[in-house]
Amino acid sequence: MDYMMHRWGHIDPQGIEDRFDAGEIVGEGGVPLTRSTRLEDHTFIWYYRTLPPETRLPVEINILHQDDHILVVDKPHFLPTTPGGTYIQESALVRLRNLLDLPDLIPMHRLDRMTAGILLLSTNPETRGRYQVLFEKRQVRKEYECVSAAQPAEGYPAVEFPALVRNRMTKSRSYLLAEVVEGEPNTETRIEQVRTFDAGAGPRALYRLEPHTGKTHQLRVHMASLGLGIVNDAFYPDLLDKAPDDYGKPLQLLARGIRFTDPITGQPVEYRSKLQLSEAQD
Repeated sequence: MDYMMHRWGHIDPQGIEDRFDAGEIVGEGGVPLTRSTRLEDHTFIWYYRTLPPETRLPVEINILHQDDHILVVDKPHFLPTTPGGTYIQESALVRLRNLLDLPDLIPMHRLDRMTAGILLLSTNPETRGRYQVLFEKRQVRKEYECVSAAQPAEGYPAVEFPALVRNRMTKSRSYLLAEVVEGEPNTETRIEQVRTFDAGAGPRALYRLEPHTGKTHQLRVHMASLGLGIVNDAFYPDLLDKAPDDYGKPLQLLARGIRFTDPITGQPVEYRSKLQLSEAQD
């Protein structure tokens, strides 16, 4: 307990004592540690914190496919893929683990909290590596859709579609936004304008995006770099003040489809989202 107090006593000393007494601080094999347990070299300690109650997000996950190896779902806007920050139970992973009683469920890739669409998860630890290799070797093709202005913003050059955007991006854990920097490109996205339509805010267009790399916020940064910031994007091209989620104005970015050769069956497969972008007029 002296060690725990030294490391984290400034945060919640009474909570540490209470957790020791409740058996919520454990060592190897889940054996509870007491206040007087001697700390030995190379001792691993698991410290379980009490989670604050979470308000359920008013969005739902739709299951599109499930077999002995994978699970494919439509993740809604506003729901994070994995636990983090203020969202623990209210993440796609924890919701699905609880709903389907699949404690070994692991996502094969991630979608931003504000991005909706196709999410692939592994249900079987024994075959998980065979799917992970596909992502590592970039043998998984992804297709996204977004809604933006039909023409670049003032001050940006005209764009000829299909366009190929390549640049070098960095994302620091200490900084909210991804940045484009000088150097060898490490990102690439093919962008196609599918159709244009008239909207109250001016002419808009539906775009098809095919990323060949998978950096954080890549698609949002690439669209903004063309003067075509995605509708309802609070980060790019301008960072807006943090505000409560507006469920009536989701980011107009959707992971439309994913395709690959299934490593178990050897057959090509494709999974398509059934969601629609609310601003994508027919």
